[in-house]
Amino acid sequence: MSETPRASRLPLLALIAVVLAAGLAVLFWVDTRNRIDDTQEQMARKLRAIEDDARDARSLARQSQEALRDTQAKLTQLEARLAESQSQQLALEALYQDLSRNRDEWQLAEIEQVLAIASQQLQLAGNVRAALLALQLAEARLARADRPQFVPLRRALARDIDRLKSVPALDLPGMTLRIDGLVAGVDSLPLAFDERGERPGAVRREPAADAGFWARLGTEVWNEIRQLVVVRQMNAPEPPLLPPTQAYFLRENLRLRLLNARLTLLTRDEAGYREDLRAAQAWLGRYFDPKAKAVLDAQGQLKQLAGTSISFEMPTISESLEAVRGFKSRRERTPG
Repeated sequence: MSETPRASRLPLLALIAVVLAAGLAVLFWVDTRNRIDDTQEQMARKLRAIEDDARDARSLARQSQEALRDTQAKLTQLEARLAESQSQQLALEALYQDLSRNRDEWQLAEIEQVLAIASQQLQLAGNVRAALLALQLAEARLARADRPQFVPLRRALARDIDRLKSVPALDLPGMTLRIDGLVAGVDSLPLAFDERGERPGAVRREPAADAGFWARLGTEVWNEIRQLVVVRQMNAPEPPLLPPTQAYFLRENLRLRLLNARLTLLTRDEAGYREDLRAAQAWLGRYFDPKAKAVLDAQGQLKQLAGTSISFEMPTISESLEAVRGFKSRRERTPG
């Protein structure tokens, strides 16, 4: 009897166990399901976040690519501009070199021309002052250029300048002008025989306008009588009487003597120069009025001119001229 109730409880206990097991399984399934849903939801959120990040990354990548393309385009433009500026700089440098070379050539050509003219003036007219000024001008222009290649030229110019400064002071242009002044004043010099008719004792006395007839007649007769009697000093030589034609040729010969003196001055012929001045002085003393101021002034100038020595060796500026020409020829042979 006791085994029967116990046997009847077994199915009930088994049912209860099954029910409990099923409930537990359901609970486990629900919990697992919830966990899976949560996991899926978290995974979905993460996937969405990853997609957003990927989208942002793709956007940033596109922006970066666009910025890179813009940067590359700008870099290409900058490289093109740099290449263009470099080509322009090379062209400007070449142009500057050409201009500098042409400027130096023009400057050297001008200096050569100035020195050539100064050399001619020095050789033909002995114009030391003009040659010295030309050398100083050339040296100043080269000094302003301040080029190392011009140093040998400046040294040659300095040596010629020192040589010209050591030349004795001789104002050839001034002496030439003084001789030209004497030549121009030849026609105004009074002749000596003209002065004879104008002696103080031979001056006619005109009768007074208010004198009577007899007084005027007596004065005129007295003047005529005085003209008949002339008192002369026998030991003093009288100037020769020259007809007008000979007086003309006398002035022309004096003028030619003075012109010849100017020529011998320019050619440094001291013997001929002194002989011409001596002859001019002798003619002035013999044929012209020695008391006239113009004659006295002319004699004084001739004496001063004759007292100046013109016989000395005139230096040349050939060293400077040859240095400039040699420098120009070397530059022309050098390309670029």
